[in-house]
This record gives sequence, C-alpha cells and structure tokens, in this order.
Amino acid sequence: MAVTDLQRAHLTDGFGRRIDYLRISVTDRCDLRCRYCMAERMTFLPRNEILTLEEIGLIADRFIARGVSKIRLSGGEPLVRRDFTDLARRIGRHLDDGSLKELTLTTNGTHLAAHAENLFGAGIRRINVSLDTLDPAVFSHITRGGDISQVMTGLEAAKAAGLTVKINMVALKGLNQDIILPMLHWCDAQGHDLTLIETMPLGETGEDRTDHYLPMDEALKPVRARHLLTPMSARTGGPARYFAVDGLNVRLGTITPLTHNFCADCNRMRMTCEGRIFMCLGHEDHVDLKTAFRTGGADALDPLIDRALGAKPLRHEFAIGPDERPAATHRHMSVTGG
Repeated sequence: MAVTDLQRAHLTDGFGRRIDYLRISVTDRCDLRCRYCMAERMTFLPRNEILTLEEIGLIADRFIARGVSKIRLSGGEPLVRRDFTDLARRIGRHLDDGSLKELTLTTNGTHLAAHAENLFGAGIRRINVSLDTLDPAVFSHITRGGDISQVMTGLEAAKAAGLTVKINMVALKGLNQDIILPMLHWCDAQGHDLTLIETMPLGETGEDRTDHYLPMDEALKPVRARHLLTPMSARTGGPARYFAVDGLNVRLGTITPLTHNFCADCNRMRMTCEGRIFMCLGHEDHVDLKTAFRTGGADALDPLIDRALGAKPLRHEFAIGPDERPAATHRHMSVTGG
C-alpha cells in the first residue's frame, strides 16, 4: 500500500491511523523466566547485534522529529542493561522542549530499587510493573525462581521517588485467578492502578498456553461480584480500556488481545533492541533500521519508516486453543518489548 506525502509527514499508516507512540525494547535479556513469556532456557542475541544506547537515542530522535510524542522503554528487562538511565536521560531531554509528551517504562521491578530516583530524574513519571501474584511461592513458580521481595522493595522505592505505578497482571487460569480481587484491593491500598492482561501467543515457552488461558470475562467475575465497574474515557496511549471501580480509588484496565481485538485505533510501532521495527505485535513482518542507520545515518531511516507505515496490517491474528498453531510469532514478547 503506497504512503502519501501527508501520511509520511504525520506518521499515518495506510488505514488512516496516526502513529505517535513508539515502544523500544532496549534488551531481549531478562532475569526472570515467566512461564507465559519465555522458555526456561533462552538463547539471547549476541551483544554485537544489539543497538548501542547511543544508536537507540539517535533513532528515537528521528521518530520524535517525525511526530512520535510518547516513548515507552521496555525489554526483556530494561534495567538489566548497563547505563540504562543514561539512555532515559538522553531521550527525556525532549520532554523539556515539549517535542516528547511522555517517557514511560515497563519493568519487572527486580532492579527498581536501585534505579527509581534516577528514573524520576530522567523525566519518567509513570511506570508499569509486571506482577502476577502477591504470593511468594506462586511468584517463584510463575517466574521460575524469582524473588518477590525484590519487586516489593522496588515498588516502595518507586513510590518514595514519586513515580506513579501501574501493576500489569497476566490473568492465568489455575495460577492466579483466585487472587485477582485481592490484587485489586492491594493496589487500591498501595495507590497503584491495575491492568489485567490476557496471555498472548508469542514465542514458544515450553508450556501449553491453553492450559492457563483465562478469558477476561472470566477473570473479571470475582471483581464484578463485589464492585460495579464503570467504563472510563481515559486512555494512556496503549491498548488498555479502563474502568472506575465502585468503592475503590484504583483504576482497573483490561487488555484483551484474544476476546476483544483492540487494533482499530492502534497508534503504535515497536522497535527491538537489534533495530527491527515490527509493524504489529502479532506479525513477523519488519524493517531493519540498524543496517540502514549504520550505513547511511539518520537520513537513511525515513524511507524505512515510511515502508513500515505502508506495511502495517489492519489487525493481529492472535488465537489460543487446541486447534490453533502454538504461537502467533516465533519471537518472544521479550524480543519485541511490552
């Protein structure tokens, strides 16, 4: 599909959707091995294939110049990458002149205690922390050996630093569905928002996702039994839909890639740590910015960005079930970035 001059100027895809949100995975590495996200034994990219932090910053500059107003840094676990906060500061300087409206972060929280103050100093004000349970034993099982106390210490540090926290909880049948309501109440007490997420079929994890797939309607049953949920118009730029919860101050979000497709108003592109732009989380099609940048500099990026806009599909094709293929993509979520 051809990209017009108007689309090129405003980062608009072939379906008329304005693209103003870039998610950047700074590393595919992670210190946890969550069962719905990664295999227990992962093969990570060689370091020489990963963009340097300077390259990531320069490419981010180009996207901001093309109209991207929100950037989320993610991984893998972004805080395991050395000098990550230097990158956050570099991108965050665009907040000062208004060319970037928001810089955010998704983290598993295990290294948050050491970085929280520097993240706030870089201009980050909101973070998403992945936390699927409050039970230490269940947390260790889901993450294949993780220590929940590290996350809790990180959350305390984030609050002390002034960061607003949203908890991301993947709803998993047989693993954490009984704690969804207690998690909501805990988030309310802590001053955090909560977003529930249906598991996504990305990459082989060594387990059958069907066993733990929990549709959102099922996940919300214990919440609806206790609280009236009222849809809200508030949006944060991502795919979540938000509800006010009667009797609580917490805002409840839902992300439903399987039961309620959220692609109609997609405003996002994703860049991996090796400089690949994936036009859709659920498709393998991509363009390689790294090669273009290393051979032709920042000016070589625009034609590929335009190509990505023209190739962005209308929607993903996620599905889970015994008759479905095991994964929508070969790459894991940690490669593309959350």
